[in-house]
Amino acid sequence: MSSSLDRRCVLRAAMLAGILPGRIWASFFQDTDRDLKFKYMLGSCMYGYTDLEEIVAEVKKIGASAIDLWPKVHGNQREQLDQMGEDKFVRLLEKHGVELGCITQYRLGPFGLRDEMKLVNKLGGATMVTGAVGPKGLKGVELKKAVASFIEKMKPHLEVAEATGVTIAIENHANSLIESADSMRYLAELRTSKQLAIAFAPYHLPQDAEGMGQLIRDLGDSIEVFYAWQHGMGCMKALPKKQELLQMPGRGPLDFKPLKEALAAIDYEGWVEIFMHPFPRGIPILETTSEVTKEINRARGYLERL
Repeated sequence: MSSSLDRRCVLRAAMLAGILPGRIWASFFQDTDRDLKFKYMLGSCMYGYTDLEEIVAEVKKIGASAIDLWPKVHGNQREQLDQMGEDKFVRLLEKHGVELGCITQYRLGPFGLRDEMKLVNKLGGATMVTGAVGPKGLKGVELKKAVASFIEKMKPHLEVAEATGVTIAIENHANSLIESADSMRYLAELRTSKQLAIAFAPYHLPQDAEGMGQLIRDLGDSIEVFYAWQHGMGCMKALPKKQELLQMPGRGPLDFKPLKEALAAIDYEGWVEIFMHPFPRGIPILETTSEVTKEINRARGYLERL
């Protein structure tokens, strides 16, 4: 149990015993709410195919401590790592005081990450994001059985994850086994290892802030990555840039306050990645690196003011 939860238990008992006035109890929760600090990670694909050297220099500028490397087609920074070599990459991170937070790998899938997990561990990282494998469109008992089957198939891969200290976070992605709120709950309930977790993507869920807040509370410590990302007008066709940017926090209609309150309630300590997809994939979300960084910081300002 975390120290903040210890304090909550003690103070709750004191209040029930009539020792603490309600106003002190209320002020305690105000203080703990202010203590929530997001651990930001910068998704390299926000800059399209921009050089890795240029993107790493932006990490600290958006209040992040780590980078999430994306491969083609969304970005090509994972391929750039291979081209520059591991030693040069490590020196680049050290130069800017940045760590490797994550490598995202949808192409390899959850059953193809063995070598990649070893690489993440070697480079000082501890997270990978990918999608699930299994039937789509299921509900109820059939969905729960399919999630259980997926977890069973993951066991040999989770042995590697445990040996390398890497957590595999499954994104709730459209047209996937793990897509709906129920599928996410089943994954959290049935997982056999803490190295199997969830990458929580509001974009792919019904845009109900209160409902997502409750889902976050239900999932608790099974969330490893939280994408600060909403649906807006989508990302699957060409849109005027103003409409495309509605995916970003503070631009589209989704109120992130209930989501942030829920993250505070579960004492969330995982990664937060301010995110969107441009159309077509592989281009920066805005024309210049400085514009991309400015837009991420605008979204971060919105989140911090909540």
